[in-house]
Amino acid sequence: MKKFDAYAWEKEELEKIKALPNKPSLLLHSCCAVCNSYPLEYLADFFDITLLYNNHNLYPEIEYDIRLHELNAYVDRFNQRSGQTVKIVPYDIKRDEYHETYLAKRADDKEGYGRCRMCYALRMNEAMRYASEHHFDYVSTVMTISRQKNSAFINDIARRLMPAYPDLKYFYSNFKKNKGIDRSVEIAKEEKMYQQQYCGCLYSYLDAKQKGKDVDHRTYPFDKG
Repeated sequence: MKKFDAYAWEKEELEKIKALPNKPSLLLHSCCAVCNSYPLEYLADFFDITLLYNNHNLYPEIEYDIRLHELNAYVDRFNQRSGQTVKIVPYDIKRDEYHETYLAKRADDKEGYGRCRMCYALRMNEAMRYASEHHFDYVSTVMTISRQKNSAFINDIARRLMPAYPDLKYFYSNFKKNKGIDRSVEIAKEEKMYQQQYCGCLYSYLDAKQKGKDVDHRTYPFDKG
């Protein structure tokens, strides 16, 4: 069986969308400004985009606030420069419930495997449900831009979840392709973005700390840019 090529699919799909008389709406699950940087630049001419900031997993609370602040600041500047009208919807956060119900039960999982993949699926499913309930045309996630995340696995999660949402179309992607990952690094530097040192949850925080990464939160200038 031929392996699914998400990048080839996305290029073909964008050609079809380009021929439409109006932009379709896209709900894009968003985890941070850095991961949003290139996908937003890449997709904004094709879609009417709304970002769903859906991150129950983020630890500690200030990490959630910092990433949302950076995302708001970046999207404001992006809209001003490009004439776009990208919107951000912060999803109803249930940090403690999410940790106790899901993450804590898989505390011993190796970083990047079972616990993480469960977390991707849970938040992607919430994004799909939100997109369906609010009548979006497409839904997707920016997570395929990350070097730490397997885009094929994320696309497979979407393939398995989407039959529950027949009114929606999933935008399969590999945003790392075509130097997308390089462009995201460039944008982050140009914009002087906060760049987190761990994926997000308590266990990834502890794992990064054990590896000597600087994850202790400095005083963050919430009035910057």
